[in-house]
Amino acid sequence: MAAERRIVIENCAIATVDGHDTEYASGHVVLAGNRIESLGAGAAPEGLENVARRIDASGHLVTPGLINTHHHFYQWITRGLATDHNLFNWLVALYPTWARIDEPMVRAAAQGSLAMMARGGVTTAMDHHYVFPRGSGDLSGAIIGAARDMGVRFTLARGSMDRSEKDGGLPPDFAVETLDGALAATEETVRRHHDSSFDAMTQVAVAPCSPFSVSTELLRDGAQLARRLGVRLHTHGSETVEEEKFCHELFGMGPTDYFESTGWLGEDVWMAHCVHMNDSDIAAFARSRTGVAHCPSSNARLAAGIARVPDMLAAGVPVGLGVDGTASNESGELHTELRNALLINRLGAHREAALNARQALRLGTYGGAQVLGRAAETGSLEPGKLADLVLWKLDTLAHASIADPVTALVFGAAAPVTASFVDGRQIVEDGRLLTADEDAIARATRDEARRLARIAAEA
Repeated sequence: MAAERRIVIENCAIATVDGHDTEYASGHVVLAGNRIESLGAGAAPEGLENVARRIDASGHLVTPGLINTHHHFYQWITRGLATDHNLFNWLVALYPTWARIDEPMVRAAAQGSLAMMARGGVTTAMDHHYVFPRGSGDLSGAIIGAARDMGVRFTLARGSMDRSEKDGGLPPDFAVETLDGALAATEETVRRHHDSSFDAMTQVAVAPCSPFSVSTELLRDGAQLARRLGVRLHTHGSETVEEEKFCHELFGMGPTDYFESTGWLGEDVWMAHCVHMNDSDIAAFARSRTGVAHCPSSNARLAAGIARVPDMLAAGVPVGLGVDGTASNESGELHTELRNALLINRLGAHREAALNARQALRLGTYGGAQVLGRAAETGSLEPGKLADLVLWKLDTLAHASIADPVTALVFGAAAPVTASFVDGRQIVEDGRLLTADEDAIARATRDEARRLARIAAEA
């Protein structure tokens, strides 16, 4: 790394979220190119060459960048609707609108979703996109292009649905794909866009939507496709009591057993929500190392329930955090999920012992990297890992009287992001994006939201 351009960050508190939860009250981080070269207590080493920039980070906490493990970007342009519905009623209310999305709408919605996350400390994002109306354009390409332009590391979970209203599902018939069509389009997306390298900026996962919107054949064949291509698998699982009832009525077993019967448990799989899990379900996830994307705000918004995150962690289940779609989490930020994961889980059986501040931070960083299969590359601050990190400003009115910086970050108000780096490149400065025009994105998302509402109303 001697010839690489260096950035030196000094005089900051550091929470590395490494295997020992190493922290420094005042320390330094040295970035060389797109990697973390060194970090530790006190000032940076003397005599460093090719130092392009020195940052005095007094009053800041440096952490790994936040990692989002579940989202639906397109929902940015349908926020604030069906606000008093449970999941199934919410889906019934919104599918007729979602079924009218097209490429310009999806591009604007992806920009809005990514911008909100990036300016709030997310350095690795993902999108589970599963609505592909006929003739809607290159939706996957639009999403991936938006992430590339924003400068965030990104996983596209290429979703699919083949169970429409005529088959007992929820989406309109014209908004789903055929089994063969979904598999072919998913394979093409993987082959065009997936990068398996250490410092990959774009990866693709195979992601049929949910047990109640896809056929058993699509689940089973999708799992086989993912493993043939060497990519990860993602879907929704055990989100509501209605889903559990649906699985028992249609398949004669609960969601976890059904997933296992179709090849959907394994260390290459992660599922969103997993709210209604019994001891046997959690044991199966732990045994198979199946990951979970915990989405506390969305689960509360849709009255789905409280996921048993403390029990999952105790059993060894990999758990990360997810924003979920912004039609069920209008804030669109992952930082708020650190706080909500801690507070909501304390309403469960474990009460005040459910989660602490450092466990919440781990969920949002290293836990997310585990779930996305990228823990060797990111999720903690360690020499040799990718230079994905955030400087949180904690010396303002909102946080200055909280002595412990990790407690301030998790328990306190949303902390300002002074700087966010992805792959060694700064993408946020003083809370504003450096890679996109936030005001232009706001105008575009408003216009596309109004256009979608007009088209849906006319239909």
